[in-house]
Amino acid sequence: MKKEFAVIGLGRFGGSICRALSEEGMEVMAIDTDEDKVNEFANVASHAVVGDTTDETVLKSLGIRNFDHVIVAIGDNIQASILTTLMLKELGVKHITVKAQNDYHEKVLSKIGADQIVHPERDMGRRIAHNIISNNVLDYLELSDEHSIVEIVANDRLDGNSIIDLDIRALYGINIVAMKRDKDIIVSPQANEIIKKNDILIVIGADTDISRFEKRLLG
Repeated sequence: MKKEFAVIGLGRFGGSICRALSEEGMEVMAIDTDEDKVNEFANVASHAVVGDTTDETVLKSLGIRNFDHVIVAIGDNIQASILTTLMLKELGVKHITVKAQNDYHEKVLSKIGADQIVHPERDMGRRIAHNIISNNVLDYLELSDEHSIVEIVANDRLDGNSIIDLDIRALYGINIVAMKRDKDIIVSPQANEIIKKNDILIVIGADTDISRFEKRLLG
């Protein structure tokens, strides 16, 4: 059964989520106070509605509690974001993801029960910075403030070594959870798996440990 999503706030972040979910064939209701933005998404989302989500009667009229997941992507109006999140919780929405503007906003959202809090600008900045610094890093996904998943391209130093030869887990405290080789993906590679140059290693671990691994073997 298709999941039903509601996206509140159709700025750059909310709009991109709305488009991505719609492209995946999900049922999406797009909501914003700006009629022009709503009209822009009329042919993208399943439903596009003009509405003030700080008004409880509006949320009830939209049947918001019936959605599987509501994304609050309200732009610069922190008060509207907090009030909307609070009302969604009180109405019993199953899962709420909220865009935070800053650390203070995140603390308030956490206290009132947001299930997931994202900092798209901050996280994208870190991601880009990480990719710029290391030529070997293809992609970088922050799991928490201290842990990440990183895609690393194997270089000459790694070429021909097995995972156990490099003793990566013992020496660096990180794990290779998968490898990409051409079109093949090796999930949970064995310790005796030989790494070849240009293999893409998908590594998970603490940021400090990943950084040590990059400097020692990829620098």
